[in-house]
Amino acid sequence: MKVSYNWIRQFITVPESIEEHAALLTSLGLEVEGIEKFESVKGGLQGIVVGHVIECIQHPNADKLKLTKVNIGTETVQIVCGAPNVAAGQKVPVATIGTTLYTDTGDGWKIKKGKIRGEESHGMICAEDELNIGTSHDGIMVLDESLEPGTLFSDVIKIEKDYTIEIGLTPNRSDAMSHLGVARDLRAGLAIDGDLLEFITPSVSSFHVDNRSHRVDIDIERPDLAPRYCGVTLTGLTIKESPEWIQNRLKAIGIVPKNNVVDITNYVMHELGQPLHAFDLGTIEGNKIVVKTLPTGTKFTTLDEVEHELHDEDLMICDAVKPLCIAGVYGGVNSGVKKGTSSIFLESAYFNPVSVRKTAKRHGFNTDASFRFERGIDPNITEYALKRAALLIIETAGGEVSSDITDVYSQKIEDQQVFLPFSKVNSLIGQEIPKEEIKSILRTLDINVNNVTETGLGLTIPAYRNDVTRPADVIEEILRVYGYDRIKTSDKLNASIAKSSRLDNHKLQDLVAQQLAGQGFYEMMANSLTSDKYHTLTDQISPKNEVRMLNPLSSDLSVMRQSMIYGALEAVAHNINRRQENLRLFEYGNTYHQYQERQFTEQKHLSLITTGAIHEQSWNNPSRTADFFYIKGVVISALNRLGITSISEKPTKMDFLSEGISLNSGVKIADLGVVKKKICKSFDIDVTVHYANIYWDEVLKLVKEERKTVTAIPKFPAVKRDLALLVDDKTSFKELHDIAIQTEKKLLKEVQLFDVYEGKNLAKGKKSYALSFLLQDEVKTLTDKQIDKAMQKIQQQLEKQAGVELR
Repeated sequence: MKVSYNWIRQFITVPESIEEHAALLTSLGLEVEGIEKFESVKGGLQGIVVGHVIECIQHPNADKLKLTKVNIGTETVQIVCGAPNVAAGQKVPVATIGTTLYTDTGDGWKIKKGKIRGEESHGMICAEDELNIGTSHDGIMVLDESLEPGTLFSDVIKIEKDYTIEIGLTPNRSDAMSHLGVARDLRAGLAIDGDLLEFITPSVSSFHVDNRSHRVDIDIERPDLAPRYCGVTLTGLTIKESPEWIQNRLKAIGIVPKNNVVDITNYVMHELGQPLHAFDLGTIEGNKIVVKTLPTGTKFTTLDEVEHELHDEDLMICDAVKPLCIAGVYGGVNSGVKKGTSSIFLESAYFNPVSVRKTAKRHGFNTDASFRFERGIDPNITEYALKRAALLIIETAGGEVSSDITDVYSQKIEDQQVFLPFSKVNSLIGQEIPKEEIKSILRTLDINVNNVTETGLGLTIPAYRNDVTRPADVIEEILRVYGYDRIKTSDKLNASIAKSSRLDNHKLQDLVAQQLAGQGFYEMMANSLTSDKYHTLTDQISPKNEVRMLNPLSSDLSVMRQSMIYGALEAVAHNINRRQENLRLFEYGNTYHQYQERQFTEQKHLSLITTGAIHEQSWNNPSRTADFFYIKGVVISALNRLGITSISEKPTKMDFLSEGISLNSGVKIADLGVVKKKICKSFDIDVTVHYANIYWDEVLKLVKEERKTVTAIPKFPAVKRDLALLVDDKTSFKELHDIAIQTEKKLLKEVQLFDVYEGKNLAKGKKSYALSFLLQDEVKTLTDKQIDKAMQKIQQQLEKQAGVELR
């Protein structure tokens, strides 16, 4: 949220000290994220001085140019000027050498010494539009003759100098969504170190009704959605540009001025926090405003000329015949103020925050008005803001008030009553704050102290502080004004040691994450909310099982994800669009399902996704693509790191993979493969994508069930012997492995297959296996006699049981 520093200082009279006040606002909970200088004329007219044209003659080499000699205070310079109205004796604005002028789009260009048609020119005599202080380009500006040469032009043309403060407003601070609210907090903070400053609010005492010729009746059919609704009619208006002071205030906070009526509704909204809407009175049929809902499917075109289908919960502002505006969100295309508008119906209302939020998110709106209504505005400022706006409109647009204010307040919103025990204040804060200081702080925050007892305070919380409902909330208010930095800390340091298992989920996650990071993967984090459109891409993600949000932030974040793949593909698309094609990403996250009514399940996953090359190509290292076998190796190495080594494979049943496998260890623990091109195409991805999904909940169960035996490293050397065997082509390595192990259980530690040959010089139905045998005794060094005896015994059993022949 942007606020103007000068605007804040209209409410409290303080000397300029932007850095100090910004720091104070941050300590009060209104975090200042940035400060920018604002000038109503970009550049502040620096380098522009008043010049006196001493001489003006025809340019010798150009019919439309003049040669002038101009006294700029410090010296007299020659300037070539093409303006038809330049003449000797004039006082004019001069842009001196080195001055930067700005176009109306904000682009800057510097004045340099130069030659124009052979004659030197040392500056520029300026027109209004060249200085960005007007639109005229008929000729140069001619200034008052009494001005002295060399006078700074910024002293002649007063420009607004201000600071724009960017505040990171938290959702609970609806009371600070205006300059009045920010000034109120700043006043409370300043009161800690000094006297309580006077709070200056705009007066509306001059408001009066001129006539009652254009009354508009108001009918509230849904008082639950519109507890308070005020309106008044203004006639005889002239729509034109706003005064410069209003335009400067709006420009300082990033709002483009439009016309006096619209600008004033924006001005009052940002000044007081009350959104307003001005209807062209000529578009209201039947002299009646009806606040109601309309049937689902009703068509309505908004100011941006987009047609929307309404929901039966959308609150609408209608006349006797048609809808005019989506209440608290957006106006209709034909009901707003136009150039020819002369009469308006001015609305000021309090709408139900939940209703406005649902409607805004349903239709994808995010307006300044909905931003405030969604969070809850002050219900007691409605009529005051209406009067304030009406007076400003009459001041700037002329006209008169042509009806009484109609104020329909059917469901009064009461102030909150809270009892604050002193003991609770001290126990929560951990330090005793003087009672008088507590009462003083509360008064600066408009919290009324009704009664004081020995045990506590009876308080009335104003309705605009809808986030302060409990003693703890009041204590938070006291503490943020009192200052967290004034709370003393204890010299005593307490620490607890928690017993935890090495198999805790977070420890295992960190273990695998470190391994993946070491292999070049980057961890990502996708939103658990996703689009309900994704279930059309696969049959295995059914809309019947989705967990739908009751109040979605947007249509693209309306359901909880049923699969991790779509968030991963969104990340891939985002990176590829920024020319980052070599990707290795992983994410821990949950998926959410509803298999029966109100029966929800939540499952943990580890997903991996790869595209492009594993590493960039270099002169001594050719590029290698991250293919299926790469991601398979990464997954298996991660499982092995957790001690899961008994893994079998079978084809995957995941329908978003064109080819792939499932890994099993008693239960399915992973699916991996190549993502279908059709699915990639829906994300505008035209490269091959490999994806793996590890079912982390199942992995945790296996890791916790695993029991490992640790043995010491053998002290005595191992011996390796090889055998080349001729076997039947139906004989598997596993059969030979098991026979050898059963034959020599004590010394044989490992059997490996290192070569298989099938082809020429072998009898039909035969193949050649080359096996390696590792022998070792854990208590002594093996002798040749022992080794030969063991190998002879293994060979005999292989010949006997498997029919092998020694080659």
